[in-house]
Amino acid sequence: MNSLSIKTSLAALAAGLLFGLGLIVSGMTNPAKVIGFLDVTGGWDPSLILVMAAGLVVTTPAFYLTGKRLRPFIALKFDIPNRTDIDRPLLLGSALFGIGWGLAGYCPGPALTAATTLNSNVLLFVVAMICGMAVHKLWSNKLTPR
Repeated sequence: MNSLSIKTSLAALAAGLLFGLGLIVSGMTNPAKVIGFLDVTGGWDPSLILVMAAGLVVTTPAFYLTGKRLRPFIALKFDIPNRTDIDRPLLLGSALFGIGWGLAGYCPGPALTAATTLNSNVLLFVVAMICGMAVHKLWSNKLTPR
């Protein structure tokens, strides 16, 4: 393993730990809080708007400053997605994600963070999520021409 990949791995680990800590502090690992935020017709809990606002306050200047750089600090090049189309898989995936998030109160990042509690409900969700990802991979590989 070369020094660039070690630096990249350490940066990814640090970012992941910071992200997980932010999810815990913000309450995103508590499905009742998330469902309360999504329930706009009942007992709506607007507190997660502050989490989203804080995320925008941090990422907006970071994206701006990143755009001014010729290359990243610890990688050879930027890996920026260039697709702008909205297609059927994007719409279907977004709908399934939203339905799952609304029903369970978890999305992948907070679910993996909450799995460290070893709560059986969280672990069941994570196993179901991984199975869903595996089914998608098998299905999409079957549909993709070789």
